[in-house]
Amino acid sequence: MAGDPIRCDVLVIGAGAAGLMCALTAGQRGRIVQVIDHANKPGKKILMSGGGRCNFTNTGTTPANFLSANPHFCKSALARYAPSDFIDMVERHRIAYHEKELGQLFCDVSSKLIVRMLLDECAAAGAQVRTDCAVEGIERGADGFRVRTGQGRFHCASLVVATGGLSIPSMGASGFGYEVARQFGHEVLPTRAGLVPLTLSGKHQQRFADLSGVALPVAARCNGQDFRNFMLLTHRGISGPAILQVSSYWQPGDDLRLDLLPDRDAGDWLRTMKRERGASELRTVLAEAMPKRMAQRLCEHWLPDRPLRQLDERQLRDAAALLGDFPLVASGTEGYRTAEVTLGGVDTAAISSATMESRRVPGLHFIGEVLDVTGWLGGYNFQWAWASGHAAGQVA
Repeated sequence: MAGDPIRCDVLVIGAGAAGLMCALTAGQRGRIVQVIDHANKPGKKILMSGGGRCNFTNTGTTPANFLSANPHFCKSALARYAPSDFIDMVERHRIAYHEKELGQLFCDVSSKLIVRMLLDECAAAGAQVRTDCAVEGIERGADGFRVRTGQGRFHCASLVVATGGLSIPSMGASGFGYEVARQFGHEVLPTRAGLVPLTLSGKHQQRFADLSGVALPVAARCNGQDFRNFMLLTHRGISGPAILQVSSYWQPGDDLRLDLLPDRDAGDWLRTMKRERGASELRTVLAEAMPKRMAQRLCEHWLPDRPLRQLDERQLRDAAALLGDFPLVASGTEGYRTAEVTLGGVDTAAISSATMESRRVPGLHFIGEVLDVTGWLGGYNFQWAWASGHAAGQVA
């Protein structure tokens, strides 16, 4: 496209959570800001998140809620832009919200209100947002960066890469940010799907497939991490909050265990049930602590299918051990198609934790999911987007 280049102080590539936060923050400092995105509208992942209600932060956010090759990297940005800071903006825009559980805050009405708020803040700060604007090439010169797009050329002093990861390609996710990182000499750590349903195969898949839709509280354990919440059985495997959480710590071959009675000591409870209701079948008693179909399936394949009084102490102990430490062999994940986040990404070793700026290329910043920082389920990844976007926006 011919014509003079569009000149700006800051060009943000990606109009998602991190990119919009960076743009409005930089704009409020008086910087001339342009935001470009190849998608047809901004904030697509915001819009779909939380079932359309957007789990926009978590009041309990700490650095311990994030995975990264450098667990210290996220500390600075998170400390300087807290959940309360974002909540202040939400309240200023009179967006009604509620806490669902475990510090998770959701919009009462719609995630559209969060996108509208961010766009209104960008507009008030003079930051211009362009959609349907794909990047065709990036060069660095003595006076900054030259970016070719389908809507013309941009010249900027600071370039911010806020392009997200590989999760949910149907939303337009791509590895573009990783390509930019490599172009400018940055390492990209191996990526994989995170916060993603797990698939089962063989015996476990055959025995559980027809229980699709059954949900029960569990404590899921893997590699020293323990998450207590609901598990949902699916046609292909397992999902639900407990499984999505533990999936970020699981890789093929890793040991995955479930406590199927997380609210009780299985041994004590079974002995009490034997004393008080010895004539009852084990499956009948179990059905009072978990969905009936799950209780039946366990007794068909793994547990003694007979009255409690017929079980001796060793059998009770074995049953309790299985219920409290059920070994589930997952074969894989559902992949980026359904993953909420991407694990891995741009190596933080060459990025400033205070400014998100490249240590190799002055003026180049990486924020949000494109970096090797991944939060737990429950609003943590949005808080990282706000915090990292704010950190870059204060200096870009």
